[in-house]
Amino acid sequence: MTRFLLLLILAFAALITAPPSQAQKFQPKTIQFKGDPDFSSEELMAAAGLKMGMVLNYAEMNEHSQKLMDTGLFENLSFKFDGVDLVFTLVPSPNLYSLHLANLPLTPGKELEAALHDRIPLFHGKLPGEGGLTEQVRGALEEMLAANGIKAAVTAAVFADTKLHKGSAVTFSIAAPPVQVGAVHFTGVSSALLARVQHIVDRESGTPFDTENSERNLEHAIELFYTEEGYAAARAHATRSGILVATPEAIAVPFSVSVEAGKVYKLGAIQMPPDSLVTQAEIDKAFGQQNGVAKGQNLRVAWFAIVSRYKSKGYLDCVVTPHPQFDEASGTVNYTVTIDPGPIYHLAFVKFDNVSDELRSKLMHLWQMLPGDPFDESYVSSFIVKAQKEDSVLMRSLAGVKVSFNVLADPQTHEVNCVLHFTKAPSAP
Repeated sequence: MTRFLLLLILAFAALITAPPSQAQKFQPKTIQFKGDPDFSSEELMAAAGLKMGMVLNYAEMNEHSQKLMDTGLFENLSFKFDGVDLVFTLVPSPNLYSLHLANLPLTPGKELEAALHDRIPLFHGKLPGEGGLTEQVRGALEEMLAANGIKAAVTAAVFADTKLHKGSAVTFSIAAPPVQVGAVHFTGVSSALLARVQHIVDRESGTPFDTENSERNLEHAIELFYTEEGYAAARAHATRSGILVATPEAIAVPFSVSVEAGKVYKLGAIQMPPDSLVTQAEIDKAFGQQNGVAKGQNLRVAWFAIVSRYKSKGYLDCVVTPHPQFDEASGTVNYTVTIDPGPIYHLAFVKFDNVSDELRSKLMHLWQMLPGDPFDESYVSSFIVKAQKEDSVLMRSLAGVKVSFNVLADPQTHEVNCVLHFTKAPSAP
């Protein structure tokens, strides 16, 4: 083989193995996406600005892949063109959140999400904390509000779950003007209670509007009033109804409430679970002989007594749920109680703040709840009063001193830090 022929072969081999020029154009036979089955090829093509039959160079391929990265939905993305197929490999972001409306007067749910998906194909109910997709949704919500006559800037922020110590949703809200509960119209109220119910709804009008909770807040306020009067089966149903009133000062969201009062019931039996810390005998002694109207105040005393007993044993997350059974023939309501005690919290440390070393030593000597003991908040609240009764010197030392306390319970470790603050009252002028 001559030297010239050898050089020609080497030059040709270098030509066919060299990477294509950035300006060289290609027409992929197919465009494929791998790694994230949540999105269809059509949705990803539209978001990337790609169409079948397009002629692209490598720089343009990179630009289209960057459009997908800019959505914030993907942690990483790469593409490969083998001369025939253009293949994008996607790595989904691990930090995607649900959508939450703080005070937008729109109706959350499937219909809203479907409307957003129609406008933004890559919106499937989840959002990045920041990025193009979240900005697109924010803009779409502003447009929806404008269609309802509301011109307001919508902001987006990641809502942090304090218990889980991480983000749980992207919250969209209107900062200004304030969004408020507007006029409330109600039906189903007797003439005898009309003025008092009107006072309740007047009190609710003008309060901050909450997209997900304002309806329930209205219902709860009215139901609470009726249960206080012994209407144990009363129900209220609130809906957004009427025309939004938008002014530079406020956005008012009107409501309608229908009330089903039922009748006044007498309190029957309260049935406790067999393993309850509050015994059936204690409940029967306290409430079993009343045979009076099942007023809310009496019931709250019962539920509070149960919760307090559990919290005194360290069950700070205790939830007591009463289940009413109505006896229409006798006009009585009986309750079966279920209790979810949750975990036991233990004292981690106690601190006496803004006291002398001598006084701190005396307080520590009298303090009986030790680190590791089940935490009892009632012990903390009554400690100073009991300690002063036991120690006359301490009583004189604390004359004119205001005592408050902070309790910080960690839901992960179930440990409690407790700080008692001592503040000397200012001298009279």
